[in-house]
Amino acid sequence: MGGYVAQHVAARHPDRVAAVILVATKLEADSAEARAGRTDLAAKVGRLGLGILADAMIPRLLADSPEARGAPGRADVESLLRRTILGQRVASVQSALAALGGRPDMTEPLRRLRPPALLVAGAEDAITAPECLERAEAIIPRAKLLIVPAAGHMVPLEQPEVFNAAVLDFLRELPQGRLRAAGA
Repeated sequence: MGGYVAQHVAARHPDRVAAVILVATKLEADSAEARAGRTDLAAKVGRLGLGILADAMIPRLLADSPEARGAPGRADVESLLRRTILGQRVASVQSALAALGGRPDMTEPLRRLRPPALLVAGAEDAITAPECLERAEAIIPRAKLLIVPAAGHMVPLEQPEVFNAAVLDFLRELPQGRLRAAGA
């Protein structure tokens, strides 16, 4: 949900934002079908517990190609995600699903975004398809898109070296005074 928070901060407080990094997020609001799916999932979690969420989400959070499934550390990432999901409260998950379903479309506010933006998508993201970030790149004036191979929705966990290098390169390209002025 960090991408949605970052979008709102950038749109509401442009004077406090030197740059934006959006990872595996989209600008558009959920469709009616997607909202219904979130509502259904929230009800299932309430009836069946968090295990149903972990079982449903982990395969969708991670890339599914043979290369990605065989990547070193894949089992550790799956284990981390399972522990994280199972460590939540049912009510918190249900509230998060409702918030995701009710979020507004940020397309128009982000057309006016002035700071540079790095957009990162996993090539195999089953939750936020790379096309979502391709559309965002066309909308956000100073956006640069990176699509990461062998990564799904959890790009920083699946391809940390690629992700970290991209973030560092992006930050190095920013004027140093802008970062200090924005309090970064």
